[in-house]
Amino acid sequence: MKKIIPSILLLFTMLACAAQSKNAAPDRQQIANIGDFQLESGSVIKNCRIGYRIYGHLNSEKSNGILFLTWFEGTAKAIEMVTPWDAVDTNRFCLIIVDALGDGVSSSPSNSVTQHGTDFPEFSVRDMVASQHELLIKKLGITHLQAVMGLSMGGIQTFQWAVSYPDFMDKLIPIIGSPQPTSYDLMLYNTFRRTVENDSAFNHGHYTVNPNIVTANMIWELFLTTPTYRVKNISHDDFPEWMKNTTNTPSGDWNNTDYQIKAIIAHDISTPFNNSMQQAAAHVKAKMLIISSAQDHMVNPNPAINFSKLLPAKLVVIDSDKGHLAVDFNNPQMKDPIVDLLNSN
Repeated sequence: MKKIIPSILLLFTMLACAAQSKNAAPDRQQIANIGDFQLESGSVIKNCRIGYRIYGHLNSEKSNGILFLTWFEGTAKAIEMVTPWDAVDTNRFCLIIVDALGDGVSSSPSNSVTQHGTDFPEFSVRDMVASQHELLIKKLGITHLQAVMGLSMGGIQTFQWAVSYPDFMDKLIPIIGSPQPTSYDLMLYNTFRRTVENDSAFNHGHYTVNPNIVTANMIWELFLTTPTYRVKNISHDDFPEWMKNTTNTPSGDWNNTDYQIKAIIAHDISTPFNNSMQQAAAHVKAKMLIISSAQDHMVNPNPAINFSKLLPAKLVVIDSDKGHLAVDFNNPQMKDPIVDLLNSN
């Protein structure tokens, strides 16, 4: 019987076991306190802490940094599982993977002492990006980056970096991200969010033990790949085992999840630009490589594809029935353009 993989985290764990690297050291986690951090809403995260991991070394000018941003519910540690150094040469570049607000490592509802749970202020994707900028400037002494990149919610943050700090980096590589969710995306994200918030065990975020919200996990699994991929990899007879694993797989803190999905739902890089994506694109100064997945049911590729047409950006569209899980830094279709861009002047 084929092994059933009940979540994106377990899938990437399996990949990590198959592709261990000297880069993947267990003791790289660092935490920086950037002080009281004011959000765009005016609320404040008290004693805001930002997690990060560094692979490679900063040069004396601190000019060789590449910022890598985490996916939804993901941590900098989890990024090791997709081995980004297969495309980013850490002998030449300093790869800095930063934990997004709400991921359970950086300041989050789950780990804040003074603003725990629902007392934690709601944040946006712009706030995630601003906190990362604070980390780089105030704690790491980095005033310019070679590149900013990330996948999924990391790709969404990369699009925001493009307009929030257009002069801060030379290159941008959003991977399976989007500058704005489509109506289809919003239907999924809001269905997922309401499933979490309406679960009695969630108790409006006031739970004492992190609940097991099985239906929400099932919804997410349904959209990670495609019907073709699921039918090919999970047979009718294997389905009960998949259900069992999905039911019993521990989830991250559900308040963290709820806060991050609300940030994604509300995100639109064009908002400060009269809701014009064309005006937003006009603010982009860095070279951009946009990588999308044609069969992505989790992050619709159309907004990213359309954004590429507003710029002199290179577009790569991967056609794979893996859908949102089509990311592979060893796939030449994805790896070669990244290497080429990073090596370009």
